[in-house]
Amino acid sequence: MSFYGPEYDVKKLPGSQGAGSNGGAKGSALINRDLYIQEKPEWHAPWKLMRVISGHQGWVRSVCVEPDNQWFATGSADRTIKIWDLASGELKLSLTGHIMAIRGLAVSNRHPYMFSAGEDKMVKCWDLEMNKVIRHYHGHLSGVYSLDLHPTLDLLVSAGNDAVARVWDIRTREPVFVLQGHKAGISQVRCQEADPQVITTSMDSTVRLWDLAAGKTQTVLTHHKKAVRALTLHPEEFTFATGSPDNIKEWKCPEGSFIHNFYPPQNSIINTLAANQDGVMFAGGDNGSMGFFDWKTGHKFQEMDTIAGPGSLEAENGIFASAFDKTGMRLITCEADKSIKIWREDPKATKESNPGIPWRPVANRSGF
Repeated sequence: MSFYGPEYDVKKLPGSQGAGSNGGAKGSALINRDLYIQEKPEWHAPWKLMRVISGHQGWVRSVCVEPDNQWFATGSADRTIKIWDLASGELKLSLTGHIMAIRGLAVSNRHPYMFSAGEDKMVKCWDLEMNKVIRHYHGHLSGVYSLDLHPTLDLLVSAGNDAVARVWDIRTREPVFVLQGHKAGISQVRCQEADPQVITTSMDSTVRLWDLAAGKTQTVLTHHKKAVRALTLHPEEFTFATGSPDNIKEWKCPEGSFIHNFYPPQNSIINTLAANQDGVMFAGGDNGSMGFFDWKTGHKFQEMDTIAGPGSLEAENGIFASAFDKTGMRLITCEADKSIKIWREDPKATKESNPGIPWRPVANRSGF
């Protein structure tokens, strides 16, 4: 697959300079880029608001969905973690323990544990059978902005404003590695089973892929020109995307090769990205902008703005965090107006009634 769609034999395309051709005036070009044909995106139904959930008293900064898809948790600047029923949106439980905003959440798929990270420099392990903290992980020198669990190993990775990612043994609380190399705070960290097993994005405008076995940098991606605030892994493909004010980029693992750009809403700083197994990627911005993209081609098929709730300032429409549920059919967004919103595809939409934003081939799609 080329950046412009399916691979085509250039020699068989009309007008190409194949073997035995004298080339003519354009014979000096080995490949005429105009001959590549971009693949058309799949049609996706538009997304619409399904439910607004209230309960937090501060900005909602983080979200995670538990593996059985029965509930989800949110963390807020009000220093609480709230657990909500995914089907009804009803509050099930509130947890307290952090003394500053909660910036990262993760639920284990192997143990009855949830992990949280906050601006208070703390990383906590919550026993979900007793609903209390059972372990603390000490070591960060500043606020912790993100954390993630390794899918198959008993390892937790946390990262934040001190510009390092710390790898912990969740059972012993002992540090395994301190991943150093970023020059500014780390905004996001994600783990996966295959190499690179740890990926980080940073305010230093770089993305780093880490060799977890050796505890050192494997690759540094320097294509972004501004701070990289957002990161998401595709749930089934071996690819990931990163978001920055300049654009959103898709990459291929394990080497981190560049695939293509996504073009987010203008004048928006992308705070969060999420992808589902149906090939839809969501991007949420600090100004409330929402973009929905076809993962395979990068085409933006829907764009809209979230609206701050009653009693909120107009500027409090930023989106800080997002996650699809395990089916990929519901999207959860965490917002500056203290609300949580749940979105879903319009079940009545058809390709004829809702064609979406028109697709047009983009010149130099593969450009950095």
